[in-house]
Amino acid sequence: MRLFAAVVPPGDRLDELGRVVDRLHRLPGADGIRWTSRPGWHLTLAFMGEVGDELLPELRVRLERAAHRTPAFSLRLHGGGHFGRRALWAGVAGDLDTLRLLAERSDAAARRAGVPMDEHRGYRAHLTVGRARGEGVPLGSFVEELDAVEGARWQVTELALVRSNLPVSGVRGERPRYETVAAWPLEGREGRSG
Repeated sequence: MRLFAAVVPPGDRLDELGRVVDRLHRLPGADGIRWTSRPGWHLTLAFMGEVGDELLPELRVRLERAAHRTPAFSLRLHGGGHFGRRALWAGVAGDLDTLRLLAERSDAAARRAGVPMDEHRGYRAHLTVGRARGEGVPLGSFVEELDAVEGARWQVTELALVRSNLPVSGVRGERPRYETVAAWPLEGREGRSG
């Protein structure tokens, strides 16, 4: 199954972002953006790709250990931008050091469980809200709206393992569906490495 570790913001914080994204939908050129689905909004910590069923028990143990060692921390949606000329995202502010630590621990947990991970890159926290359908879509007005995002704080209290179900129907506009397959509370207790 196709998996990733993530932080999922609470519904009221996603509603805040939803109001901004609703404004984006009304901007010129919005039909050139493939918007991500609100129920799937998340902050990816470690993308694992296809993971064999035989690795799941060890992956769960190691992610639980990573959560056990990491304290709860606060974040808020803040600003936004784009990657290249395609992906639009909302950013976060707050305890980014602990967020990065949780991302590193999630990546290490997957590697130690035997999941073949891509080359490690520096973590950049973001929540993808849309992707341009082509290279010619001007993103400036969308980025300007996203840059003004100032959300309320929330407490991150769990690490989620999420399954990505890619579209299979071939219907235009169908989006991936995400389901949380496991979640562990952040407890902030040091112990064995994850």
